[in-house]
Amino acid sequence: MFVILVNYVKPLEAIDALLPGHVAFLDRFFRQGVFLTSGRRVPRTGGIILARAESAEALQTVLAEDPFQQEGAALYEIVEFTPNKAAPGLEALLG
Repeated sequence: MFVILVNYVKPLEAIDALLPGHVAFLDRFFRQGVFLTSGRRVPRTGGIILARAESAEALQTVLAEDPFQQEGAALYEIVEFTPNKAAPGLEALLG
């Protein structure tokens, strides 16, 4: 399991211009089961994505398709972890 910390490096105007493509990118990988949840950081300096992938390298290949990365608008920090506890109803995250 991975937490992806997205950090904007361009102004919000540039981020907003790329947002439709970014949302389409997110939707595609949600449908594939790679992304589990995502959202904006508060304050709006980037975002966070919870993801499932075979490896950090495989996840980097996925992130290369994000318009934010393609346009140099964001940097990504990938944190791998092994979940061993989950709230009731979220047990599927453990498998």
